[in-house]
Amino acid sequence: MSKIAIMGSIHNDGLVFLKNQGYEIFEITNFAEEKLKNDLHDVDGIVLRTAKLSKEVLENCNKLKIISRHGVGYDNVDLNTINNRKIALAITGSSNAVSVAEYVMGMFLNLCRLIKESDQLVREGKFKEKASLPDFYELYNKNVLILGFGRIGRALAKRCHGFESKVMVYDPFIEKKIIEKNYYSAVNFEEGIKKADFISLHLPINEETKNMINKETFKMMKKNCIVVNAARGGIINEKDLHWALSNGKIFGAAIDVYEKEPPDKNNFLFDLNNIILSPHNAALTLECRKRMSLESCENIFNYLDNKTFLKKENIVNKKYVNL
Repeated sequence: MSKIAIMGSIHNDGLVFLKNQGYEIFEITNFAEEKLKNDLHDVDGIVLRTAKLSKEVLENCNKLKIISRHGVGYDNVDLNTINNRKIALAITGSSNAVSVAEYVMGMFLNLCRLIKESDQLVREGKFKEKASLPDFYELYNKNVLILGFGRIGRALAKRCHGFESKVMVYDPFIEKKIIEKNYYSAVNFEEGIKKADFISLHLPINEETKNMINKETFKMMKKNCIVVNAARGGIINEKDLHWALSNGKIFGAAIDVYEKEPPDKNNFLFDLNNIILSPHNAALTLECRKRMSLESCENIFNYLDNKTFLKKENIVNKKYVNL
């Protein structure tokens, strides 16, 4: 019987699926490194949320064959170690695209239409003072720049077309003809930044993308520009974002991810009115939580016992493992 660790809370649909396959499953809530070394030493698979799997922990996993992320990011896993040990790393590639894309659209609309400010005006008894609000904007016919054209970026692009926006895409790893076949425009980074009225980030965090959006980038943006980050903290330099919002260099921003999570209680972004903050929950609709739970557990079962139905596109490190 295979033994599966569930690191972090997931929807019950996934747990029921694994139990029905006859697996022994147990949930871990204490992520202290020494505790993990003991708890994980004999597991065959791990369903992982946001806890960190370090080199030291992974080297103590004597039977581990697969880690399945409950999501698409995997910067909390030591890749070198799992590759060297031929441990598969899977993601829930088809589960969260719609929910994150809907979140971004919601933030675009909330910010450009000053929903938060309008609501506050009414609550304060200032209904007749609506002219005191600054000018606000439509999505119609505006330039939307999508940084990263994976599943989420593509889902967002479709929804922007529904608002008759002009979609620009920056992704140096996607062929231009693939981007442009749906009437989107492939642009270079600087061109897109200068033209955009709305910008949404859908990139991994790595050496190339860390602080990709910084003071110099903000200086190139339009003053009416709105920036949304539901990808990874650290792609936007938070101090530079504060500078841009405080000095009217951009119109507004929405942030779901942070350089440090959870952010400090005195984080300087909290003092700003032209930003919407959320607790890294862009993907966590009920529907998406069910999909991610089930898909992350199906990855485990299919890799261990049913490779015929394995979604190979979900395996991040294919060349290091036996498929």
